[in-house]
Amino acid sequence: MKKQWHMLQPDPLTVRELSQQLKCHPVTAAVLANRNICNLRDANRFLNASLKDLRRPSDLIGMQAAVKRIYRAISRREKILIFGDYDVDGITATVILLNFLHHTGADVTYYIPHRISEGYSIQARHISHFVRPNQFDLIITADCGSSSHEAIAAANKSGIDVIITDHHNIEDELPPALAVINPKRSDCPAGFQDLAGVGVAFCLLICLRTYLRENGFWRERQEPNLKYYCDLVALGTIADMVPLVRENRIFCKTGLELIRAGYRPGLAALGDISGIGSGAIDAEDIAFRLGPRLNAAGRMDHAARAVELLTETDIGTAANMARTLNLLNQRRQQMEQATLAQIESYLKINPSLLKRRSLVLAQDGWHVGLLGIVASRVMDRYYRPVILISMEDGIGKGSARSVPGIDLFQALSGCAKHLQTWGGHTMAAGLKIRQENVETFQEAFEEAIQKLVQPEKLTQTLEVDSEIDFSVISGSLIDELESLMPFGAGNPEPLFVASDIRVVSSRIVGKRHRRMTLRQSTLGHSPAFQAIQFNVDGDRKRTNHFARAVFRLRWNRWNGQKAAQIVVEDLQ
Repeated sequence: MKKQWHMLQPDPLTVRELSQQLKCHPVTAAVLANRNICNLRDANRFLNASLKDLRRPSDLIGMQAAVKRIYRAISRREKILIFGDYDVDGITATVILLNFLHHTGADVTYYIPHRISEGYSIQARHISHFVRPNQFDLIITADCGSSSHEAIAAANKSGIDVIITDHHNIEDELPPALAVINPKRSDCPAGFQDLAGVGVAFCLLICLRTYLRENGFWRERQEPNLKYYCDLVALGTIADMVPLVRENRIFCKTGLELIRAGYRPGLAALGDISGIGSGAIDAEDIAFRLGPRLNAAGRMDHAARAVELLTETDIGTAANMARTLNLLNQRRQQMEQATLAQIESYLKINPSLLKRRSLVLAQDGWHVGLLGIVASRVMDRYYRPVILISMEDGIGKGSARSVPGIDLFQALSGCAKHLQTWGGHTMAAGLKIRQENVETFQEAFEEAIQKLVQPEKLTQTLEVDSEIDFSVISGSLIDELESLMPFGAGNPEPLFVASDIRVVSSRIVGKRHRRMTLRQSTLGHSPAFQAIQFNVDGDRKRTNHFARAVFRLRWNRWNGQKAAQIVVEDLQ
């Protein structure tokens, strides 16, 4: 789809002062200003993000009650169950809780539901399964539980205490748990609303370690260095696509350093099987290579496979596990492409659907584990909120994805009467619906989206940081831009625009990608740069001149060498 370009206009004085104070290129200063980093203090905090800059996790409501109850469970050797979600965020939250509690000597195990046969979050039927004599005394959820009222009530009735760690939106009242640690609680003043589920779990561990220290627990065993949990915190945070600002940036910057050092055998093996090696992994690799392979476990088999990989200490065993996840991911990709092709064929036959501001499609036989990722692909292509529903025996299970600026949680709130269950947050959600309600839900959801957005807003906008000439591109500038990493939601990779560009040479690689050498025609002695344009339209005639191009600047690294590379994002 055609994209709109929006040129950001940072304050020139702010740019000049930042450039002078940081001794950086004006282009880098402009990027910082565009992200509302406008003074030296904020810039230093952003560029040198450190664990010492964390705000107090003890400010999260429910934290004090939670750490006291867990301390009691550890001290009395009570049986603890960690109940996690099956995505990367839930898996990593489960693993850090499991690792820490094992380190304390706690009697702890974990459970992650099967994505297809059990569905999301803890349910009343799980409690009935766990209440055999002396089965568990305490349940700690990881990235779930905020809407599990019936399950928590059933646990209470059975004498099991529940501590919820979660970050999903809370629609109404809190479930009756002993503690609900969720920064999206309306009564929580801590300011951690952007945390992923694994970030919430990590905050619990920070406070629990401190409480154990205050009670003399670490006198008889070594106190763990929680810094070495940040690789998993970074993994879950980036994979869940939460904004990489404040604490999330600190976690990810610290964690990526650990991942690159190959500290955890499972992640090192996963990097190797993904073709990137642990030493060069960045946030984009987590989002598009490591994350999908870990998610493939829950989508195609069981998420426990991913937990086993991330807790494995033997390098050889980890390599075998990583190969298994890679095969599951390849199978996932094949099925995803088939489903996507089916949807695109259907939309070609029914083009009127693309006149709507939302897409709600239902079909028998769609693989429930793939709905979310396929919905994301459809949303990217047609740039509107998408809900895909797989029907079986009159019941549909669906996944929803939204575009920036449209609050999916708000839209679904207005359609709740048509649904059996639902939950999620601004950009992603899941739901369950009866087949006879699908058509009325389609209309209700479309009406809700129409109230939230005008048609002209359903066009992807590229926020361009600066217009530059090729002559300013240098190794030092790219190094400075890399210092702004990790990039992601809340801290997008910088975009630039240049004019009058000539294609010196080009070839197609990997069937759909165009590799080029580019020069700027307006410059007498323009430097030439390697460039890549991904997913080019094979039917469109390829021009050898671009009037204007929006692009990213990166190092292209291979075999221990690197060269400046332009990644073309859009053309005019």
